[in-house]
Amino acid sequence: MDQLEKAGISPKVARLGEESEKRLAERFLKIDKLAEFNQLKVLMAFKKNRVSAECLSGTTGYGYNDMGRDKLEKVYADTFGAEAALVRGQIACGTHALAVALAANTRPGDEILSPVGRPYDTLEEVIGIRPSTGSLAEYNISYREVELLEDGSFDYDGIKKAINERTRLVTIQRSRGYAIRPTLSVERIAELISFIRSVKSDVICMVDNCYGEFTQEDEPIAAGADMIVGSLIKNPGGGLAPSGGYIAGRKECIDRCAVRLTSPGLGAEVGASLNMLKDFYQGFFMAPVVTAAALKGAIFAADVFGRLGFRVDPLAEDERYDIIQSIELESSERLIAFCEGIQEAAPVDSHVKPVPWDMPGYADPVIMAAGAFISGSSIELSCDGPLREPYAAYFQGGLTYPHVKYGILLALQKLYDASLV
Repeated sequence: MDQLEKAGISPKVARLGEESEKRLAERFLKIDKLAEFNQLKVLMAFKKNRVSAECLSGTTGYGYNDMGRDKLEKVYADTFGAEAALVRGQIACGTHALAVALAANTRPGDEILSPVGRPYDTLEEVIGIRPSTGSLAEYNISYREVELLEDGSFDYDGIKKAINERTRLVTIQRSRGYAIRPTLSVERIAELISFIRSVKSDVICMVDNCYGEFTQEDEPIAAGADMIVGSLIKNPGGGLAPSGGYIAGRKECIDRCAVRLTSPGLGAEVGASLNMLKDFYQGFFMAPVVTAAALKGAIFAADVFGRLGFRVDPLAEDERYDIIQSIELESSERLIAFCEGIQEAAPVDSHVKPVPWDMPGYADPVIMAAGAFISGSSIELSCDGPLREPYAAYFQGGLTYPHVKYGILLALQKLYDASLV
């Protein structure tokens, strides 16, 4: 009996995995080359900023003169091609980072535009699409959106009509969220931003970069974005950052974000790093290879399930601009069984069965599988999905490719065992 069989994978399922790996060998080599490029880019930023052992020690209290924190922000800025960055453990999550960036760079009477359709569920209450205490709508900041066309392309006519004298900030979600639509490449983001600026030159363009970091050689700053925003328990934390988020971009935008995060008159000067700096630095250093493992796992999942007839997006052969893989399972029973398999493959809480629940910020019950070292970390092997048609599983993460491979095979095994495939 081989190791996979000992771990509960039948020979039939194992063979499906072997066939996919053979088909994907050349693709995996290309991802390794991408990881090598981005690894050197990060290393060069570390070297340029003379990161030292002293940078790994944190501060307490106010956090004045925190050399490690300040250098880390320069490392992020240089890696992402930005003028400045805010990288803080005080940023609770990606949604918090986005809320800070939006609130800091808009004023009452301004309007926010999303030219790529409805943003991720948790932003609906931030913006005020769903009424919520403290939303931007309560501060007279309005919102409008333009859906993508049926083929996933930008509705340039609709965007031009939507931009008006109140339009202050355009928010562009790079990843798909809980929508079946294309993830945006840096090249497509550049085309969109160029068009928007041709209509109104002074609009602030912000990119929600969650799940997209290190999936290409460039980040959206190279596409002309004024700000990019993300979570440290996703790609850039490398599976080591225990919490936090980042905002990088033009200095004046980042300065406003720092003031919003802390206080007017204090800005980026305060905010103790506590004992998180070593994990922040080491996680960012590891992020390119960890992201590459997650990319391989997503492509492997697409190939295995796509060959079984499930609708997968992106397809295995498609280029990747984030680490998320959607698999339309077409029933709640299949979605729950899939998530049970991912949970059982986890190093933490593998004995726990995930159940759907009414998560804060979401309109529908959501099932989540996430047996992670860092609670809620979606750069670790994880899967989630709302219980609504088409009952899609949104699979992402994996600190190592062998772990992702096992998780996908075990999820498929659960479907076979329940006679659901």
